[in-house]
Amino acid sequence: MPATTLDARTALVLIDLQKGIAALPTAPQPSAEVIERGARLAAAFRARELPVVLVNVTGGAPGRTESGPGGFTPPADWAELVPALDRQPSDITVTKQQWGAFYGTRLDLELRRRGITQVVLAGIATSIGVESSARAAHEHGYHVTVATDAVTDLDEAAHRNSLEKIFPRLGETGTTEEIIGLLG
Repeated sequence: MPATTLDARTALVLIDLQKGIAALPTAPQPSAEVIERGARLAAAFRARELPVVLVNVTGGAPGRTESGPGGFTPPADWAELVPALDRQPSDITVTKQQWGAFYGTRLDLELRRRGITQVVLAGIATSIGVESSARAAHEHGYHVTVATDAVTDLDEAAHRNSLEKIFPRLGETGTTEEIIGLLG
């Protein structure tokens, strides 16, 4: 369903916009475009004094095992958030070990303490971190909105499936500009 409204207490949650993941080949959009749109969303939320949550994942790349035989050992800066997000002291940072931003983290507690009732999600990868976080947000009772042009994936077909089949069942979707317009 297209984005129609944002609750007065909405938070932006940017998933895995970090150096290592941004360096991976993505489709249908290059990660640089997703990062730029995520940064625009973050600036708009901050300007309205709404929470911005920056989520990173530590460990191996999506779909790969941790270090070991045939595994992946990430470079030292792999989990660092990309500078373009312009991280601010007021931002909430969450480091996750799993695909989704809720399981095993303090994200739900941080949102509830602030009275948040809705989350806007963006990031990489659409079908992994973003979809897992959207499902968990829905299960936790948050209204969910996904910024459709601020997500991309490692697999274009998986990206399309999340946008066309999964996200409409979990909440609303809209472009970066539509969401910024709803902020008022």
